[in-house]
Amino acid sequence: MTDRSLESQRRSSPVSEKTGAPLGEPLIDIEEGPEADGTSTAARILLGVSLVLIAANLRAVFSSLSTVLPEIVRDTGLNALWASVLTTLPVICLGVFSFPAPNLARRFSAERVILACMLTIALGTGLRGFGNAPFLFAGSFLAGAGIAMINVLLPGLVKRDFPKQIALMTGLYTMALCASAAAAAAFTVPLEMALPGGWPAALALWAVPALIAALIWLPQALKAGHDHAAARPPVKGLFRDRLAWKVTLFMGLQSAMAYIVFGWLAPMLRDRGMESANAGLLLSACVVVQMLACLAVPPLAVRGRDQRLVCISLVASAAAGFAGCYWLPLSLTWIGAVLCGIGQGGLIAVAMTLIILRAPDAHVAARLSSMAQGVGYILAGTGPLLAGLLRGATGSFAAPTLLFIAFALIAAWSALEAGQDKLVRANTEG
Repeated sequence: MTDRSLESQRRSSPVSEKTGAPLGEPLIDIEEGPEADGTSTAARILLGVSLVLIAANLRAVFSSLSTVLPEIVRDTGLNALWASVLTTLPVICLGVFSFPAPNLARRFSAERVILACMLTIALGTGLRGFGNAPFLFAGSFLAGAGIAMINVLLPGLVKRDFPKQIALMTGLYTMALCASAAAAAAFTVPLEMALPGGWPAALALWAVPALIAALIWLPQALKAGHDHAAARPPVKGLFRDRLAWKVTLFMGLQSAMAYIVFGWLAPMLRDRGMESANAGLLLSACVVVQMLACLAVPPLAVRGRDQRLVCISLVASAAAGFAGCYWLPLSLTWIGAVLCGIGQGGLIAVAMTLIILRAPDAHVAARLSSMAQGVGYILAGTGPLLAGLLRGATGSFAAPTLLFIAFALIAAWSALEAGQDKLVRANTEG
């Protein structure tokens, strides 16, 4: 496609006009299916609640482990390298298992794949309750694989089944993601103290909400048919496009920053002398602020077609906030947590929005989404891994904080192009 035809297609495309906010067009890695016409209001409400409950189980695996990581290291004897791998493993899975999800959905239906993934998440989360290193790694792997596929498939179902409520459902979906991370960060340490099984029991207990969500989702999976997408010409050229790589780099780096926060903010605060329960609460507060920023930032980002200023401002807020959590006095670390939450919550929302804005149509957006999630999350896995290795090598969190700032600087550099009013070059002709 030429630049002129791309721009013409963009101006005529309903992608940005359908809802008035591109965030309302969620990341799509399954092709559009038939709308849920003819279903009762009660059935649609149950479907919507089910989707939100599923989303509410996609982040607890990360933040629950980080709040009790010092106890895990103490009781299992993991060194700095293996502790870093443990925090990184589910993030790597988010990238690796993003790629097979669309084909599995076409073969078995998205609903049935999601059911299998929810059961896998419950199994993996439960395995961590055995309290030894092999089961911790196996459980994290299984949970990460299940989360990865649902990350890819669930937004497509929102688009397909709620075409007139996309903005509402996407907002609820994003809030549920952040709420699960906040709840796990806030309650895992109190559960550890209250349960006779200690931290293994506290980690395993997060399998219960996943099982409940799977049971509620079961009727949807049983009545689902095979979802073979209509034949469409392949999207070619994305992996040779500079702008697509800048969008992917931005997505990956902001995710790397986010998972450093999930994995190491609470241990960093505890290392500085904060009580474990207070560290978990501060991480939870940071995630709650992220949840609010997820809703507030996209309308601001799409007021103009150029998102560079918004992206760079959010990167600066996240970097300043994380640095503040390390260098500010403990009594003022809440300021850093708020700034970090504003930055990180806004960054994930604007990264999702950029994928839609930089694609000429939904078909290309689906493939750009797959590229950004698959490659981006593999890149994101280096964040908590390097942070842990630097912490082990230096004995302090100064180096991981500088790493976070370095990621922020590179993310800002990638945003200088990813945030411009341009479209990726992709050939969709048969």
